[in-house]
Amino acid sequence: MSYFLGIDTSNYTTSVALYCDKDNTIISKKKLLPVGKNEKGIRQSDAVFHHTVQLPDLISEIFEGKTFDIRAIGVSVKPCNDKNSYMPCFLSGISVAVSLASALNIPLYRFSHQDGHIVAALYSANRLDLINDDFFAFHISGGTSQVLLVKPNDKYFDTIKVSDSLDLKAGQAIDRIGLNLGLKFPCGPELENLALKSQNKLNKIKVFRRDGNFSLSGVENRCNKMLTDDEKPEDIAMYCLSYIYSALDDTVIELMDKYGKLPLVFSGGVMSNSIIRTEMQKKYNSYFAEPQYSSDNACGIAVLTSIIDKKDNKK
Repeated sequence: MSYFLGIDTSNYTTSVALYCDKDNTIISKKKLLPVGKNEKGIRQSDAVFHHTVQLPDLISEIFEGKTFDIRAIGVSVKPCNDKNSYMPCFLSGISVAVSLASALNIPLYRFSHQDGHIVAALYSANRLDLINDDFFAFHISGGTSQVLLVKPNDKYFDTIKVSDSLDLKAGQAIDRIGLNLGLKFPCGPELENLALKSQNKLNKIKVFRRDGNFSLSGVENRCNKMLTDDEKPEDIAMYCLSYIYSALDDTVIELMDKYGKLPLVFSGGVMSNSIIRTEMQKKYNSYFAEPQYSSDNACGIAVLTSIIDKKDNKK
């Protein structure tokens, strides 16, 4: 059996995945980067250091002394497909991937972190077939809050940015509000659990938009005022999620008016939120990555490596 190794060193997580194309299974190992208490993120120099420490251990764990027929290696080299997209943290993964591919004399494929999120979501939803069709990909996380029109090409797909946050990213907003509520960073899971205790329901809120893009800075200001006014933490958490949901829902409505009713594919750590997911699935033809495939991971990179390698070998 052939295996494909994926490596991803994002600003939050060190991750490695081994994909078997014969039985469509994945072995995945990942570890969050350590972030100090009450800190809102991690410096790139620290991220590079921790990836350098964690990556060899994860590779050792995934192989566990076993021998696999590694056909090719894939690695994320930048956050997204924008021309000037760059973050030093990805250098850690590139270094290891280049070394392994050279030592094993096998192909190395380079992708964006965002490409990996899209394919991980398709794999998780059992809809890898959509890679041959047009669809909207929502990548909503701490580093990115974009909507892409995905169109197939001869290689795998092109991504065209059709909507973006004008300011705060959704994950940033959640983390800032969560930290003010005394939650642990990254705050997404704890904020969701807190919101589930609220008597309020997810509802539509007016969100500022401009030229197809949305603003999320207002949610931080509003939640801080709610906190000052001694409103219940669970209600503040639900308001935060309602605001983000509203921004996404308005974006879907606008995009469908412009491009038609294409499938929606959601990925990124924020989209592991069950409250937003349930509402979106009620309204639209939408597909969500399961939580383990929605947060940062190398699974999509490994699967995409398999797809590209097969195409290259048919040429």
